[in-house]
Amino acid sequence: MSDSDTLETLLERHGTTYAAEAGITLRDTPQPLYQLLVLSHLLSARIRASVAVAAARALFSHGMRDARRMADATWQQRVDALGEGGYRRYDERTATQLGEGAELLLDVYGGDLRRLRREVDGDVAALREGLRRYPGVGPMGTDIFLREVQSVWPEYAPYLDSKALQGAERLGLPTSPGKLTGLADGSDPAVLAAALVRAALDKG
Repeated sequence: MSDSDTLETLLERHGTTYAAEAGITLRDTPQPLYQLLVLSHLLSARIRASVAVAAARALFSHGMRDARRMADATWQQRVDALGEGGYRRYDERTATQLGEGAELLLDVYGGDLRRLRREVDGDVAALREGLRRYPGVGPMGTDIFLREVQSVWPEYAPYLDSKALQGAERLGLPTSPGKLTGLADGSDPAVLAAALVRAALDKG
């Protein structure tokens, strides 16, 4: 099988972003960008991705869809929603971090991550530094956010981090972001990144 065929098969089977799996219709607007930040936070813990996605869906289904509503929710409401999604090991600490992060986003950017985008003006290091100000969003969380947001913030594309490139290597594909996006033939780079990450994580 050629590299192009391998990548085509991968995208057919695993070409769903984590944002889409969590029910986020990603656009360059405040609410879905905030939801992606929450999802990136949850996915960066040492917990199964499916549990993090379920926890994000539970938070959003309980109305915590933007920074204001997250901040206004009680700590117990956040804990209960996380528990409903199966995110029990880290629920209490994460509930605190989500509340503090929402307050910070409201204070600094009025709840709108597009203001951070304008502030950093395409500088990936500055964007990573800005995202890491949020409690619970470390290096892994920033990688997750950048992998997914590149579909609506194209100045960061192609963003294929070490986990995505690990998936490429596992499949015998090139580990150059430029070559991989070329093989993907115009596919959304966020979809490509998610598919490669799934290949890295899938024990099968």
